[in-house]
Amino acid sequence: MHDSRIDQLARQLVRYSTKVKRGDNVLIDVYDVPEEVAIALIREVRQVRARPFVNIHQSRIAREMGVGATEEQYEIISKHALQQMQSMDAYIAIRGSHNINELSDVPGKKMQMISSIMRPVLNHRVNKTRWCVLRWPNPSMAQSAGMSTEAFEDFYFRVCLLDYAALMPAMKALSKLMDQTKEVHITGPGTDLRFSIDGLRSIPCGGTHNIPDGECFTAPVKDSVEGVIHYNTPSVYQGIAFDEVQLTFEKGKIVKATANKEKAINKILDTDEGARYIGEFAIGFNAEIKEPMRDILFDEKIAGSFHFTPGQAYEGHADNGNRSAVHWDLVNIQRPDYGGGEIYFDGALIRKDGQFVPKNLQALNW
Repeated sequence: MHDSRIDQLARQLVRYSTKVKRGDNVLIDVYDVPEEVAIALIREVRQVRARPFVNIHQSRIAREMGVGATEEQYEIISKHALQQMQSMDAYIAIRGSHNINELSDVPGKKMQMISSIMRPVLNHRVNKTRWCVLRWPNPSMAQSAGMSTEAFEDFYFRVCLLDYAALMPAMKALSKLMDQTKEVHITGPGTDLRFSIDGLRSIPCGGTHNIPDGECFTAPVKDSVEGVIHYNTPSVYQGIAFDEVQLTFEKGKIVKATANKEKAINKILDTDEGARYIGEFAIGFNAEIKEPMRDILFDEKIAGSFHFTPGQAYEGHADNGNRSAVHWDLVNIQRPDYGGGEIYFDGALIRKDGQFVPKNLQALNW
């Protein structure tokens, strides 16, 4: 039996998130998702008199390609992918791999090479198209979230079909406040971090780029970060599961990195010069997402969280000039059940234990 929520989601992605209009070229990128999902998106794109284009991917095939990848091969792949992306007005990607560790045995150098060569495609998509990316629910995700498959599917659609437009006034108020702020101070268990966001624009995200959504992001002045941060949320990056990541900064640079897999994390941070600098600072506030599930698209939006991202800044959006093949959204949750914490803007307490203090931001509280 067809699930009508798939049609609702397709409608939201096409009409709200990417604002597809008549005559647009829309690239639909699907990874390990049911055929019904791609079909619903194709039909919705056609409903608004736009043109759908579809790329179909499978994670096991991607792994096999990665294991034997060569620079010459991926230069050709990148060239054609960029040409395709340059023809698009909008981009919708849905990823549903059943095994988040599928790429874990692809050599790190291969992953780094692929990421670096494919970076122009990502940059064009981010800066030149109206885009939205999301994951698709499956039993593996339900297991990571500690839920039954049915309960997780209900959670997924509840989160993804959230009325993001209703949150926009408070989100814009937070963005305005961030734009006026010079210095940020973050404290909490294992964390005492200071940095400047002076002169860097912030971007409120309310369902127009990621689903689920619910964050406001900017970037620190590249060389301004000082102190230490402990990330209390597990993370998977390049197919490797990390826990208890702690980073120490001097003049913006990560000078010490520890985790359960210390060799692996330092290998990632040594990918290039920019990998040891921060490309994004964001505050998460999706009230429907409370617990981490080792899925960045969900975890970075957790109620009462923030993420502080080693690597690439968003070119053209809150851009501090940092360039890297790495962009790793590591998350810290500041709710009381995770140890609490504070965020100060220019010395004023803005959020305590995950709850916004200013009245015009309290609609974002969980």
